[in-house]
Amino acid sequence: MAEECKILVVDDESRMRKLVSDFLLKNNYQVLTAENGEEALDLFFADNNIALVILDVMMPKMDGWQVCREIRAVSKVPIIMLTAKGDERDELLGFELGVDEYISKPFSPKILVARVGAILRRTTQASAETKLEAGGITVDKSAHIVTIDGKEVDLSFKEFELLVYFMENCGIALSREKILNSVWNYDYFGDARTIDTHVKKLRSKLGSKGELIKTIWGLGYKLEIET
Repeated sequence: MAEECKILVVDDESRMRKLVSDFLLKNNYQVLTAENGEEALDLFFADNNIALVILDVMMPKMDGWQVCREIRAVSKVPIIMLTAKGDERDELLGFELGVDEYISKPFSPKILVARVGAILRRTTQASAETKLEAGGITVDKSAHIVTIDGKEVDLSFKEFELLVYFMENCGIALSREKILNSVWNYDYFGDARTIDTHVKKLRSKLGSKGELIKTIWGLGYKLEIET
């Protein structure tokens, strides 16, 4: 498993980056490094194959909390936060932001690598349960990948979420309001007709499979798979 996993290590201390990277490389992980938050995000968004992020809290330009927020806005990739502080408030904030592990400095690199392995094993098991298939469309929720008859389709984040919602509710008529509340959550105050725009784009990107998303006049939409 390690050979297939790419880890992003983010720390402004070059000594710490090298220490962590060396131990990960010895355990057959691929490693990318960044010395500040901005560089970390550039690397993260440029590479779809990052399996886990090891992220220092205190960094210049953009701290670890902000990097975590940016990543969590689009991805559920596992994140381990490193901090020199033993402050319980920091730890609570980390878990509220969706951090998977929280390790205080100084720490044993061997322990860190062991935790990386444990998290990736959990993630691999979970991803096996997060694949949806219907009518030739396959969605890997964990990897954020959609394929149609084996060919990858490029969707925006909201288009992806919309497709997942349709597939999880296959055969069920869904009102625009229900879709809006489930995919955009309750913090969106725009016109429910925004659903129509996104469905139109989604259908277009799905090609012939777009016809599987049926319009229910006066209500909304339904993903219908002919058996």
